[in-house]
Amino acid sequence: MLSIIICSRTQIISSDLSENIKDTVGCEYELIVIDNSENTYSIFEAYNLGIDKSAGDYLCFIHDDILFHTTGWGNTIKRIFSEDKQIGLIGVAGAKSKTKMPSLWWSCPQEDKITSLIQHIPDKETERWNSGFEKESIVEVVAVDGVFMAMRKDDRIRFNSEMTGFHNYDLNLSFEYKKWGYKIIVTNEILIEHFSLGTIKGEWVESSYQLYTFYKNSWSFGLENKKTNKKQEIANALWFINESLKFKKYKIALSIWKELFYLNPFLLFHVIYWKNNLSNNTRLFISHFRKNN
Repeated sequence: MLSIIICSRTQIISSDLSENIKDTVGCEYELIVIDNSENTYSIFEAYNLGIDKSAGDYLCFIHDDILFHTTGWGNTIKRIFSEDKQIGLIGVAGAKSKTKMPSLWWSCPQEDKITSLIQHIPDKETERWNSGFEKESIVEVVAVDGVFMAMRKDDRIRFNSEMTGFHNYDLNLSFEYKKWGYKIIVTNEILIEHFSLGTIKGEWVESSYQLYTFYKNSWSFGLENKKTNKKQEIANALWFINESLKFKKYKIALSIWKELFYLNPFLLFHVIYWKNNLSNNTRLFISHFRKNN
């Protein structure tokens, strides 16, 4: 059986979605809806609660604002997992490389982005994203997007209960499957339509840094590859520092700046960073000194 788990922003999911699942899944399934209309849970807690409630060998986490265009997609999930026991996680969008530095999953070389979905974009035409596939229908990646994630149940793998909020749960799950030696894949055999597009806010910056602190010392489970080079690490560090400063997350910016300095101490950015943020950096250094002396 397939267990479909949804963390719902309303008490019940829309009838359009529930009927769509019923009409398209094509196999025996159970629908587990976690009512999070009052923000009782973080996304990590809600999904772990869904795991605890599930009876299926395969679990599918989906957003509450999607519709399926593929008939029999549940059987596709079961077939992919049965054909290769090393596959642990399936997505419809993901990346073949991921920097150690905090970043969005798609902050990678263009050729490493693998996507297959219909995406609605505010004030623009709806787009059909289909990239990274040649003749194959399955591409191995290192991380998937959380809009759709199908996992092979493994009692060792859960969402990190120390994480908070509603961001980076997809990277968290991807990292865990890589850590335990599973393959992660993106397929174009399952087509969904996604009706919203995420935005970057201060909460995302905090969550991304939190994820970074959890995994930075165990970066040995294949998240980087030959295409994820020092240049990409530096680019993502620069971007993340600027995003941190935009939302006044000065302590986070300073921490990543120190990592960037170790990567390349000769960047002009270091001078600009200190010139523009001298007062904040000095205050943080003084605070750190007082705590440790």
